[in-house]
Amino acid sequence: MDVRISPSRVRGTARAPPSKSYTHRAILAAGYADGAVVRNPLFSADTRATARAVEAYGGATERTDDDLEVEGFEGDPATPEDVIDCANSGTTMRLTTATGALVDGLAVLTGDDSLRSRPQGPLLEALEQLDASADSTRANGQAPLVVGGGIGGGSVRIPGDVSSQYITGLLMAGAVTEGGVEIDLTTALKSAPYVDITLEVLDDFGVEAAVLGGDDSDIRSSGADGFRVEGGQTYAPEGGEYHVPGDFSSMSYLLAAGALAAEDELVVEGAHPSAQGDSAIVDVLERMGADVEWDREAGRITVGRSDLEGIEVGVADTPDLLPTIAVLGAAAEGTTRITDCEHVRLKETDRVAAMASELSKLGVDVDEYEDELVVHGGDIDGATVEGYDDHRIVMSLAVAALVADGETRIEGAEHVDVSFPDFFDVLADLGVALEGTDT
Repeated sequence: MDVRISPSRVRGTARAPPSKSYTHRAILAAGYADGAVVRNPLFSADTRATARAVEAYGGATERTDDDLEVEGFEGDPATPEDVIDCANSGTTMRLTTATGALVDGLAVLTGDDSLRSRPQGPLLEALEQLDASADSTRANGQAPLVVGGGIGGGSVRIPGDVSSQYITGLLMAGAVTEGGVEIDLTTALKSAPYVDITLEVLDDFGVEAAVLGGDDSDIRSSGADGFRVEGGQTYAPEGGEYHVPGDFSSMSYLLAAGALAAEDELVVEGAHPSAQGDSAIVDVLERMGADVEWDREAGRITVGRSDLEGIEVGVADTPDLLPTIAVLGAAAEGTTRITDCEHVRLKETDRVAAMASELSKLGVDVDEYEDELVVHGGDIDGATVEGYDDHRIVMSLAVAALVADGETRIEGAEHVDVSFPDFFDVLADLGVALEGTDT
């Protein structure tokens, strides 16, 4: 599906969807338990992939209204009867590959073209250090993956600068091994807030895990030397249920839309504080000069259209914000320099190159470097742009279209289903002039 968007003002109130990161972890944690009700999860293409993986390992899931009831496999995953299709979800693959290492037989995990090109080698090597069988069928560290044989726990060395999801998968699986797992990071950890999300979910399910070293900052995992999770633990959330918070990654597009195109003000609900690093979007907007207020107790952020100025932003811990910040920089006065972004090239697509390419099509002056994206603000022209089968590229370009000179056509817009299925409906409700067309 393509979407055509005309320059528009936005107004009113919107609610962010539930967090994709928390939903993935909560569904899998409920799978490791004997079961739980996941309240208000995100129902999307990616999270459905994690639910399918839980079912493949012997669990069961059933949607009831806005909740997901999960029957777990009680820390003892069964050998899957078929290949696990992770579709486009890298989180599903990395978290449930570690689950697969626990089975007595072998589990086979694969996904779409994009997912089969993403790096899994460091995770496979870590599982081998725990005496699991862990192979890439093409011997290139990419899916399809074959894992299994069972693990009893132990120590692993793994880089922290490729994907924090490796750490999450090992911690979640390590809690149900006999001896537990200790993780020694061989490089600095990128995307540390995502490991904090994991630690928060583990704690809510009654599982204890420790950070080794660290910076003693608000982000527990920042500067960590490693992590440890004791074995023999049981997943059991209080009251048998877990509530998923709102998603700041998805919220960033709404807040950016308000800062660029609010007629009066835009109110975004569901913004309660959590371990999500992407809440940093509020600080980014403030630094750029946006009129933004966050009532943390009420979970409401109010933002108004503002004259923005370019800034320098590092995204080592917030890679998913790069497309949003790039669009804000395109509409700002001066230059916005996004640094520490080499690992952002390893997402659903190379998001650094994708944003450089598509913003250029919109008439924006962009410089691309290996670890930096430099956006020179100015006028944005309407054009036909590509979504790269990537939800975050599509949504950020939709925000840019609000203030473009002329209509913008976004190809492959249906991929918002990965994290924000109702995105275009929400924009329309806020007053955006848009039209979808089948291709």
